[in-house]
Amino acid sequence: MFHAMDGFGIQITRADIDRWLLHAADYALPRVLQTVGQLILGVIVFVVLRWILNRIDKSFSSKTDTQIDDHFIEAIHRIGSISVTAWVFWRTAHIWGLAGLASLVIAAWIVALSLPLADLVSKLLTVLQVEVASKTETTLDDTALPLLIKAARILTVAGGIVIALSSMNVDIMPFVAGASVLGVAIGFAAKDTLSNLIAGVLLIVDRPFHVGDRIELWTTPRGTGTWGDVIEIGLRATKIRNPDNLIFVIPNNEIMRRDIVNYTASGDNIRLRIPISIAYDANQNRAKEIVRDVALKVDGVLSSPEPQIIIRNFGESAIDLQLRVWIANARQRRAIGDEITDRVKDEFDRVGIEIPYATRDLYIHSMPAPLATKSLSETPGAVVDSPDAQDQKSERQTKQEKADE
Repeated sequence: MFHAMDGFGIQITRADIDRWLLHAADYALPRVLQTVGQLILGVIVFVVLRWILNRIDKSFSSKTDTQIDDHFIEAIHRIGSISVTAWVFWRTAHIWGLAGLASLVIAAWIVALSLPLADLVSKLLTVLQVEVASKTETTLDDTALPLLIKAARILTVAGGIVIALSSMNVDIMPFVAGASVLGVAIGFAAKDTLSNLIAGVLLIVDRPFHVGDRIELWTTPRGTGTWGDVIEIGLRATKIRNPDNLIFVIPNNEIMRRDIVNYTASGDNIRLRIPISIAYDANQNRAKEIVRDVALKVDGVLSSPEPQIIIRNFGESAIDLQLRVWIANARQRRAIGDEITDRVKDEFDRVGIEIPYATRDLYIHSMPAPLATKSLSETPGAVVDSPDAQDQKSERQTKQEKADE
């Protein structure tokens, strides 16, 4: 007899221990054998499944040009492996009478299945982006599909988690309510970020510009280019590269609040307006002919529609002309405008047409005596008469004027 439990008022004999071991062996031995059998069966099913999938891959998938069937075979591989493993654990839990563990295995299996499914959806959308979107003229799909891929992965995994909780009879409404409250709090805390995200979606839908378009910038460092090319349209911000190779990252909500000037949205052709001034005594018809001939000789200027030169205004010192000319490449508007201006200046100089500039001539007819005295006194080396001498001079001038009369 064992007396180790006497302190607790319990007496255990060797016969009791033998009886317990016998009952444990009767309970565990068949279940251990069933568990081993389940493991062996699971391994057999796993090997057979992989053999079948490999045969299908070699017979069909490897002979096709598209990658869609390859992604499906890979997803089936992963789903089959996860399912066989989960089935072995689920059967083992039932063999040992662990119903709670069996439910947990089912929930874990559902969540695990959502991962290869999310990867499959992501890869199928990526194939769509590469094989379809790259062949279209619009750039909307180039921007929208990456966002759709990320959203699809998140929604697939989130759906798997919700289904897993439902399979365990877990009430998800408290989680939904908590998520709603959390969403409101996050919305207030990150309202600027959410505003940029919403503006990014609107930019993708409305498409005021595409990747590669040249648009006007609103705020740039002093002395740098005021326009740039769109290189990326993101959910939060848009990246624009200006002619000085500077990258501007502009929040999307800032873009949506401003007028957007797109130089290339309507095509490569664009019209330039170049101001030119000539003197009033110049022959304006001759000046117009010279400006038109110079413009047509510049590379990139279109002959149809023909250049137009109009009189815009009569200025204070010049006649203000304006050259209106169409060019073939909107991205060269500054360079073409600069070349036209240089050539017009050279041609005007050659034929003697003046480009006036504002000048002012100041004529002083008389100056008060105190100011004149002060002016002379401030002049180095000047001789200034005394007040009495000035009075005598004034009297002599008056007498001389009367004698002249």
